[in-house]
Amino acid sequence: MAFQSETKGGMNPMPNLLSAIFRSNLTPNYWSQGTWTILRVVVGLFMIHNGIDKLSDVESFAEAYVEVIGLPFPIFFSYVAGYTELIAAPLVALGLFTRPAALLNFFTMAIADYHHVLVAGFSIPYLELATIYAAAFLFFAVNGGGIFSLDTFIGSWINNQIAAREAEKEEASDCFPVEINREVN
Repeated sequence: MAFQSETKGGMNPMPNLLSAIFRSNLTPNYWSQGTWTILRVVVGLFMIHNGIDKLSDVESFAEAYVEVIGLPFPIFFSYVAGYTELIAAPLVALGLFTRPAALLNFFTMAIADYHHVLVAGFSIPYLELATIYAAAFLFFAVNGGGIFSLDTFIGSWINNQIAAREAEKEEASDCFPVEINREVN
């Protein structure tokens, strides 16, 4: 359920943005949601070590991977990739800010796929793991973290807060007549 709130100038876009970030594509099937959660947690946790590996030897990673694909500032982009995986992967595992975190991880894996194609062509052993990670992160970027995620909990809380405020406004408007007709003669 999308939520909206009105301001003096019209609709406030912030609740809609929050809704888009925290709302998952939900299904009432708990088995489906359970496997969705297992996939999210496993993919997120297993990705963390990739960030640690990159950050443990930034210069080697920059030379072997970033320079090969022709990106400028290879040391900088090595840190970006490493910290993206180190920070965004646990967020995916927790189901917190799942969509943006998964999107960032998807981009790092898409760039890894590009590197593998440049170096080894379309060799399955080189492409396999990065492509599976990229596909999984793309799934979570599109669908969110599922009902067993912190995003869903936060989204429900936000919806409840907005509904309570709307109910208060409704109650307050019921107490006062909309128009008072007083004729002054």
